[in-house]
Amino acid sequence: MDGGTTARPMRADARRNRERLLTEARAAFDQDGVSASLEDVAARAGVGIGTLYRHFPTRDALLEAVLRERFDVLGAEAHALLGHDSPREALVAWLRRFAEAGTSYRGLTAALSATLQDETSALHASCASMRTAAEALLIRAQRSAEVRADLTAVELFTLVFGIAWAHEQARGPDSGGRLDRLLGLLFDGLSAG
Repeated sequence: MDGGTTARPMRADARRNRERLLTEARAAFDQDGVSASLEDVAARAGVGIGTLYRHFPTRDALLEAVLRERFDVLGAEAHALLGHDSPREALVAWLRRFAEAGTSYRGLTAALSATLQDETSALHASCASMRTAAEALLIRAQRSAEVRADLTAVELFTLVFGIAWAHEQARGPDSGGRLDRLLGLLFDGLSAG
């Protein structure tokens, strides 16, 4: 005996409940933003609130589970862009995708921004590989002298969160064009010398 414990596989009904909760959370976040009622999410999934909390003990845990695949894709895109000919263009392309993803649910930019400061958050841990990959893009752009050297990754994320938040607040006609314009202004300001 090795003395270790092994996780028991999830029962089929528990797996179905978890998947229904995730499906209904996505729908609720689409409709009402990340502050959607968790009681409503549970009711829409046909389970009690206790079942929701057994699977997802906090709102951040539920949000992290909903966003995990998106974070994984963003992390993989950042790694793929490390081979791009222009380090600055690679960074700009990834930050644009990140800003777009950050506005997929109302209130998400504020939730993601808060995770930068809260290392205990489920979202903070989930974002770690994505942040690491983005930091590698930033460092590469700085080493090529295409992006100012005094910018930190946290500062860059804070700036992009600010733009994403402004975009989220001003949705309407040409909001996609507005996001591109604001990001363009930011990227111009990031240029080295």
